[in-house]
Amino acid sequence: MSLIVQKYGGTSVGDPARIQRVASRIAHTRREGHDVIVVVSAMGNTTDDLIALAGEITSEPPGREMDMLLTAGERISMALLAMALDVEDVEAVSFTGSQAGILTDDAHGEARITGIRGDRVAKSLADHKVVIVAGFQGVSPDTKEVTTLGRGGSDATAVALAAAHGAVVCEIYTDVDGVFTADPRVVPTARKLNEVSFDEMLELAASGAGVLMARSVEFGRRFNIPIHVRSSFHDEDGTWIKETTMEQAIISGVAHDISEAKVTVHSVPDQPGVAADLFESLANEGVNVDMIVQNVSSSGQTDISFTVPKAQSTAALATAEEVARTLGAGGVDVRMETGKVSLVGAGMKTESGIAGRVFRALAAEGINIDMISTSTIRISCVIDQSDVPKAVRALVSAFELDSVAEEVGA
Repeated sequence: MSLIVQKYGGTSVGDPARIQRVASRIAHTRREGHDVIVVVSAMGNTTDDLIALAGEITSEPPGREMDMLLTAGERISMALLAMALDVEDVEAVSFTGSQAGILTDDAHGEARITGIRGDRVAKSLADHKVVIVAGFQGVSPDTKEVTTLGRGGSDATAVALAAAHGAVVCEIYTDVDGVFTADPRVVPTARKLNEVSFDEMLELAASGAGVLMARSVEFGRRFNIPIHVRSSFHDEDGTWIKETTMEQAIISGVAHDISEAKVTVHSVPDQPGVAADLFESLANEGVNVDMIVQNVSSSGQTDISFTVPKAQSTAALATAEEVARTLGAGGVDVRMETGKVSLVGAGMKTESGIAGRVFRALAAEGINIDMISTSTIRISCVIDQSDVPKAVRALVSAFELDSVAEEVGA
């Protein structure tokens, strides 16, 4: 029998009725002759509620205890789903991340999967049981402590299990129909994509598209596990993420992100080793840097700007100020009201003029660009946060990524 991994997000298991609906879908898959591993998120807003609960106790909860708290949400979901499958006369067993053998490093709150010991899961599959695994969590083999994988970590759990156990596909069930050319909440006419390459999805996810965690796409690409993003509320096909031999569209989609802050270190001595001192110090403090821009030197000094998650802006500011004092720089400031908009498409590698069209579309809307970053299949612009919705709509229109353009071209 072929193995299918199914992951259900918090909305999909948001209440008992939805859990029963998910159980019926799993039972149908099992009766079609497939082995099934199911990964579940916490119900609805449980994780947010637990974070808020911790906030009522302390503004700086210990990382270990926060992980102990947050992993409770998925444990509730997995047990309830196992009970619902029992009602469907389908034998199932639920495992926490550690019981399922998901090994991680010891970074509480943002742990990365380092390996999977799948003996218990494999034995349960051999016994013809549906295996339900709590997403978002694992265990550090060094410290023996429970860890969590960060927001969207259940996606990584699912694709990693698919790779470890040789699944033919990893199905990601969510509350949307698939991956769209832009966020439908910003562009209601954005159209669903039938297929996206791993490379394109990785860029979209890293640029703010919230459908999939970037690390889950990395697992899929590394082990060539097809990922099918689809709705848990109907049976229609969603979006397939896989290696593709099809000729790809020039542009696949527009992603946006308002979760980053921009930090600028002013009047830095323009000499070798300065950037290394700054960014090594940030790395040592666990600050994740995204985009970096260094201005042209003037009178032996330059400005260095970079973006970081807003949640890490306080640590980034403190570290940058300390380095600035050491280097004799002019000072540091942080701008929180920033946003990023990104255009992604594998076809832009061989198509000229894309960057010019991006900048012209934003200029036509009076949008000023603070920073620019590119890869072979992505162009990202940091702009004012208030301009993000307008920028997304402008790029969707300029590159004909909406359903209106599709109908006109049909």
